[in-house]
Amino acid sequence: MDQREIIKKRIKEDGVEYILVQFIDINGSPKVKMVPANHLDDVIDDGAGFAGAALMGLGQGPHSHDMLAKVDLDTYTLVPWEKGLARFSGDLFVDEEPYMFDPRQHLKNTLNQLRDDGLEFYVGIEPEHFLVEKTSNGDIQVWDPDNLDTLDKPCYDFKGIANVSSYLRQLMDGMASLGWDPYQSDHEDANGQYEVNFIYDDALTTADRYTFFKMMTSQYAKQHGAIATHMAKPFADKTGSGGHIHFHVADAKTGKNLFLDENDKRGLGLSAMAYSFIAGILDHAKALCAINSPTVNCYKRLQIGSGLVSTTSGFTWTPAFVSYGDNNRTQMIRTAGPGHLEDRTVSAASNPYLVFGSYVTAGMDGVKRALDPGDPFRGNLYDLSLEEIKSKGIGILPQNLNEAIENLESDSVVADSLGVIYDEFISLKKAEWADYHKTVSKWEVDRYLTMF
Repeated sequence: MDQREIIKKRIKEDGVEYILVQFIDINGSPKVKMVPANHLDDVIDDGAGFAGAALMGLGQGPHSHDMLAKVDLDTYTLVPWEKGLARFSGDLFVDEEPYMFDPRQHLKNTLNQLRDDGLEFYVGIEPEHFLVEKTSNGDIQVWDPDNLDTLDKPCYDFKGIANVSSYLRQLMDGMASLGWDPYQSDHEDANGQYEVNFIYDDALTTADRYTFFKMMTSQYAKQHGAIATHMAKPFADKTGSGGHIHFHVADAKTGKNLFLDENDKRGLGLSAMAYSFIAGILDHAKALCAINSPTVNCYKRLQIGSGLVSTTSGFTWTPAFVSYGDNNRTQMIRTAGPGHLEDRTVSAASNPYLVFGSYVTAGMDGVKRALDPGDPFRGNLYDLSLEEIKSKGIGILPQNLNEAIENLESDSVVADSLGVIYDEFISLKKAEWADYHKTVSKWEVDRYLTMF
């Protein structure tokens, strides 16, 4: 029995009546077309058609040919929040050719090139998010059903997590039903902020799951009268949301972790390849920042100086320093364990398909050039002044989107890692910065209206 027939059999056994053919725009936002299950053959062979110009960053105008999302049968996923519904990730095609403005097609192409070299990129993610609600005047506030999530340091608080345990249990049960093996959840560092961890996998699978995770949070939160937001920094005085990535490169045939070396003279359990990969990331960090933190709001999270301790909890937990170290959360790249690296700077508001593709390209550039990152920094970077940090040769990540875009434009390796998406990305982000820059905020009015 071929895969098509196996999936049809599962659809019948699972009582699926409708299919969500899911694809994404340049922001990583999930988009869907809903198709009756008896039309599965149509979306396998031809795809679900739509007007590409209706979405952001897909390189089409109103005159362009139909865009078609063909389902990837490997991604069959029962929708856990509604019976009779399943989801497939879709790959975009135009005129029967793979459409490379599609971030998923683009990541697949990048990973296929890596596999040609006998390598696989594995990624896990820490998906932080907030639960909020809108007030009568249109503002937002923390969703706090028991009115007790008010601690300055609410991280891991029992009452805080009990406040939303039904939501988190539904979410984790849903993930478990899909075979993701969620193994921890917690109340994060900000009021109303939560995280659920699930097992890592190859980069494409993790990108697909993270996208579906965002869909799941929105639907389970809605059942409780809340809004799940993956915006990087919804509250000025609270810790922002990251999508920290944990990663290593493996042998594509054996699965052996090529970042692991128990005899590492630096004592971190990392191989020469891992160090070169780190060096590649650090070398391209300022350009990668535009992709890892792609909105103006993301830079309210990536602060330096007094901004590092500007939240009610006391820390932002988001290093903006171009550095690596041991098991040390003040570093951009933390060695979480032997052969196990974490980048803490990646924003929850990023597109995982673009992030993973550009990240592995930048890291492998370091491997190809046999770069060395120098010795790890083992101290507390939060304790150092900016002058002391700069004196140690540690760089600073861009402090706004415009600065990040300028760095991306001057870095040919990271720019080329986006392929044909590059021009669309630059154009959209420059327009976003221009819109933001010409906006007069309430802060400005309050500060300057009667100053002069």
